[in-house]
Amino acid sequence: MIVASLAPTAREAVITQALHIPDGFLSWPVAALFWLLALAVVGLAVRRVGTELDDRLVPLMGVLAAFIFAAQMINFPVAGGTSGHLLGGALAAAVLGPWSAVLVMAAVIALQALLFQDGGLLVMGANIFNMGLLTALIGFGLVRAAGGRGRRARSAALAVAAWLSVVAAALLTSLQLWASGTAPLRLVVPAMLAVHVLIGIGEALITVAAFNLLLRARPDLVSRERLAEHGGLGWVAAAAVVTVLVVLLAPLASVHPDGLERVAEDLGFDAAGLAPPFQVLPDYTVPLLGETALSTVLAGLVGAAILAAAVTLVARRAVRRAPSGD
Repeated sequence: MIVASLAPTAREAVITQALHIPDGFLSWPVAALFWLLALAVVGLAVRRVGTELDDRLVPLMGVLAAFIFAAQMINFPVAGGTSGHLLGGALAAAVLGPWSAVLVMAAVIALQALLFQDGGLLVMGANIFNMGLLTALIGFGLVRAAGGRGRRARSAALAVAAWLSVVAAALLTSLQLWASGTAPLRLVVPAMLAVHVLIGIGEALITVAAFNLLLRARPDLVSRERLAEHGGLGWVAAAAVVTVLVVLLAPLASVHPDGLERVAEDLGFDAAGLAPPFQVLPDYTVPLLGETALSTVLAGLVGAAILAAAVTLVARRAVRRAPSGD
């Protein structure tokens, strides 16, 4: 993830991996297995979205995908000179339900790899499974368990879901690194969990704050049926404005290394990462503009726009094709 720190004379840009695994960290059997698992779950999600999603909620999927992408650009500092950022799977599941959230998260992570070279191509299936599918399904399960209760109960369930989704993704990443022979199990698990237990707290706070802000603006979010009934271009436009504002904050993010990068450096397997085979908007910058705040903002706006359009198109086609497929 690209982050830049404002200074009087220059802006410094650094790559942080979060839980975005680069090529070279996983063996090909592990990478292939998680490609198959990710494709299976995403395929199921497309089918379920096609049969269950109200067509009026499709624009919300697109703009929420853009918001989560933008929010992931902003790293926040945690203890020990490490940083973290929102994953967003629990938030997406709380707003959209599990299957729409799976599609949103898969699209976010795929775009990060393809357009910004954030995460490897060969291991994209593992990244999608770890950060997208697992987090969305955990988030929905715990939030659903608190359904029908008061706002405090829902907020508490969402906080636990957000925290647990980060910890679970970190644990699964650790097991993948161990199964690939990249790092010893007795070292990588405690190292990854120690970092991501703290990052998960930030995830929980941001997720609950964002969801409650949405609830204050639109109480109908507690019911997707009511949201579809009362939703409209005004709601989508407001969410789009918030997304743009979040992108504008990206140059202020922490420059500290993120969880996986810190662990890779500490355990000495960071050199195993392979350089991407091509570059489009590398490190969330526009190449002609260099590593500047303007470059980061423009790259973020391009990514958010592409993501919103792509998710909206895929979801709309899934909804329209559903009757003929049943």
